Amino acid sequence: MIKNYFKTAWRSLLRNKSYTAINVAGLSVGIAACLLIFLVIRFETSFDDFHKKKDHIYRVVTVLKTPQGAGYVAGVPMPTAAELRVDYPKLLAASILKTDDILTVSENGPKGVKKFGEDGVYFVEPQFFKVFDYDWMAGDKNTALNEPNTVVLTQNEAEKYFDNWRDAVGKTIKYENDNNLKVTGILKNMPANTDMDLRVVISYSTLPYTRFKNAFNDAGGIITSHYCFVVLPDNITVSDFNNNLAAFAKKYKPASRASDRLILQPLNEIHYDSRFGVFSGKTFSKELISALGLIGLFLLIIACVNFINIATAQAVNRSKEVGIRKVLGSNRKQLVFQFITETFIVTLFAVGLAICLSSVALPLLNQLLEIKLSQAFLADRIVVVFLTGLVLGVTFLSGFYPAIVLSAFNPITALKSKIAANNPRGISLRRGLVVLQFCLAQVFVIGTLVIICQMDFFKNYSLGFDKDAVINVPIPGDSVSHSRLNALQNQLLQQPGVKDISLSFSSPSDDYYTDNFFKYNNSVKKTDFLTRFEWADADYFKLYNLKFIAGRPYEKSEAIRGYVVNEALLKKLGIRDPNEAIGKNIIIWDDKTKLAPIVGVVKDFNVSSLREEIPPVLMASWKDSYQTINIKLQAGNSNVKQTLASIEKFWNGAFPNDVYQYQFLDDKIANFYKSEDQLSVLYKTFAGIAIFISCLGLYGLVSFMAAQRTKEVGIRKTLGASAAHIVYLFSKEFTLLILIAFAISAPLGWYFMNKWLQTFTYKITLGPEIFVLAIAASVVIAWMTVGYKAIRAALANPVNSLRSE
Repeated sequence: MIKNYFKTAWRSLLRNKSYTAINVAGLSVGIAACLLIFLVIRFETSFDDFHKKKDHIYRVVTVLKTPQGAGYVAGVPMPTAAELRVDYPKLLAASILKTDDILTVSENGPKGVKKFGEDGVYFVEPQFFKVFDYDWMAGDKNTALNEPNTVVLTQNEAEKYFDNWRDAVGKTIKYENDNNLKVTGILKNMPANTDMDLRVVISYSTLPYTRFKNAFNDAGGIITSHYCFVVLPDNITVSDFNNNLAAFAKKYKPASRASDRLILQPLNEIHYDSRFGVFSGKTFSKELISALGLIGLFLLIIACVNFINIATAQAVNRSKEVGIRKVLGSNRKQLVFQFITETFIVTLFAVGLAICLSSVALPLLNQLLEIKLSQAFLADRIVVVFLTGLVLGVTFLSGFYPAIVLSAFNPITALKSKIAANNPRGISLRRGLVVLQFCLAQVFVIGTLVIICQMDFFKNYSLGFDKDAVINVPIPGDSVSHSRLNALQNQLLQQPGVKDISLSFSSPSDDYYTDNFFKYNNSVKKTDFLTRFEWADADYFKLYNLKFIAGRPYEKSEAIRGYVVNEALLKKLGIRDPNEAIGKNIIIWDDKTKLAPIVGVVKDFNVSSLREEIPPVLMASWKDSYQTINIKLQAGNSNVKQTLASIEKFWNGAFPNDVYQYQFLDDKIANFYKSEDQLSVLYKTFAGIAIFISCLGLYGLVSFMAAQRTKEVGIRKTLGASAAHIVYLFSKEFTLLILIAFAISAPLGWYFMNKWLQTFTYKITLGPEIFVLAIAASVVIAWMTVGYKAIRAALANPVNSLRSE
């Protein structure tokens, strides 16, 4: 019997090839999108879940108390883990520090010195490998990093430095051109689903011999890239240990940091919490995971609705088949099973095609989101279970209603060809499904338009400084390298195509900065707000065209001789007249060598992304802090490549042991909005898929209307109706449905996108033009979809339409 169901279903599908093709196309696209979204969600929810103690591992994080509210920092003072082990001996604690800048690794081999720029260098305590589980290819995890000046490499890094990882153990590499490190172990390459992409792992006890020596025993200073992890025993709860951390902080932190709180953050929450961040810099919020899940569900619903519409549109064509089956003895249960079997076969084909489409789209998705989803996703048992559930769910959702409708036909009426559009409830349901389809599709369209407008706003918004044709080149931070900076500046200024040169800690808009408190106008107390310190030479103002509203730039000097502040800082101090601040003294860190007057006030400029308000900024010239060369290229330079080559040549001459890298400032600023760019592309894709499937559903409805109203059209034409009038009859029907859908989708789109825009301090206003464009696009696309079918019905010969009457 089952075999007969499948055989009959197969023959029926072959007999209606166009109907089958449209259904398979709609379902396969919807299922492919749903599958890809599932793979992304599965990947993002699996971060660092391969560690055996994952349910007991926590990160100790810092919550700062500021006048603006709570401030969240993932870092803790460097001695934290050691102090925790002393005060809580049953607790397993370990530190890890990731370097924030490009570091140099060199190896003296038979081919000479090889230089590598690395940004995946970590310092870890030996206990770290007792907390986390990584696979070792060589070396002992218990002793490999016990001694200073030892290093563990991953397989890829070892092969990069020594060609063969088996030859790496026992060899020496050099860190920051200063510390010789002995390779004591090899790790397997890190999995893709981890926020700690270990590559070069140096022993924590090496820190006192590096530029971090001053912070090694500092119980008050917080380094944002320094994490502390603990493993809680079963008999200690998170709330209990958070209470212990309050007493711990009070014991070790200096009075100036007494308001800082230490709390625990579960390992399984780290990847989703953007407040504290992660080493990779890529958190993935749970809200975004939920949103993607809903989008996948909506696309699947749209695909199922499309199937239902097209299947019921074919009901009239199959009415005689149903009548004959019933006359020959088939009962309704058997007919339902027959039609469900047809849906099952279509769904199987759709899933197979969806798997192929997903495999083709997966590399593009990986490139867009900068993730590493495996092409062998069918090897994952969870994915197979998901696809099985998808087949069963889609079969039921898509096939049940059409099966009930088709099996309910009266055999006498069906054989007399009397089946017509006389069931208002069925027609209303089909129209309602089309409204649902276009409602969801228009929400996607509105979201896409809002994101595009916001991204365009980012690109055209004035940041308060000139960012065009500026490159930032990192420079070594040691004193020997700094002694060569003046000569390098002079050489670069003489190169064709170079307009201005400036030295600074970082660029005007950068995620890499320092902030602290200061004393104003000989006050005994420090300010109650954090201020961002921008260290830059006097040429910085000219290069970036910063506008002064009072005073002047500070004079050229290697040490602090004067300060320049921004408008936001004056507002915090309660000063309305910028000229009032000129001449007032500022001192930072209670260091008398950092005591100097305010000499100028600049207009506010954006020092970070447009999500955030402009903070108070304090600027001064301090050569010891410089880590960046800012190079302004000549406007209209026709030979940028030659200019960049000259810059690299002279930079390498000044710093032969370091690795040259550069970045255009506008590219750096664009990186602030990378996630929005990715979201924009995803929304465009999802909107396109939703519209495509919805148009197939609309085509199905028009096909149904054309089949049901064939004789009506023939009569109208016989009585003198024009083809344009007939097209209008069809157009009026679906245009009304789209307008109803828009009336529902517009407030939904406004609510969700307005909520998204609230995450930005600087944003567009949701005006009516976005919604007008959305409805206009939907109507035009729908007209194009049904135009062929409507025109064909309008041009049909009325004699053929009325012949069977």
